[in-house]
Amino acid sequence: MLQNPDTWVAVAFVLFIGGLGYLGVHRVIGKALDDRAARIKAELDEARKLKDEAAQLLAQYQRKRQEAEGEAQEIVASAKAEADRMAVEAKAKIEEFVARRTKMAEAKIAQAEAQATADVRAAAADAAVAAAEKILTQEAKGGLGGELIAKGIDDVRKKLN
Repeated sequence: MLQNPDTWVAVAFVLFIGGLGYLGVHRVIGKALDDRAARIKAELDEARKLKDEAAQLLAQYQRKRQEAEGEAQEIVASAKAEADRMAVEAKAKIEEFVARRTKMAEAKIAQAEAQATADVRAAAADAAVAAAEKILTQEAKGGLGGELIAKGIDDVRKKLN
């Protein structure tokens, strides 16, 4: 059996394994594996923590986005209401302006009519006075005629003006 090479390989293998055990290689390998497992666990914990933070940030940004959209809708609604209010005010101002202008135009027309009526009356009075003067000068003679003419002219002017 000592002559068999398989026996010597087995003895060498057992001695090699025993030497590794004596030197504490199994502890070093176990410690390295434990360290690696701890490092992997720490990385997984860190990744889980980052994932949770990312989820919180995402939720926060989604809330902010919804708030911003709500504010934007409020701003749009406010702007529409303001535009409607301004349109109503502008319409009221335009109607007031048109009414004022119409009133001014009517007043000018009435004034022009009154002036035209006064001018026509004055022209008629002047024509009547001239006609009365001509007729009376031809019909009435002397001091009495002049006095009657002057009185008649004054009466006509007072009544027509």
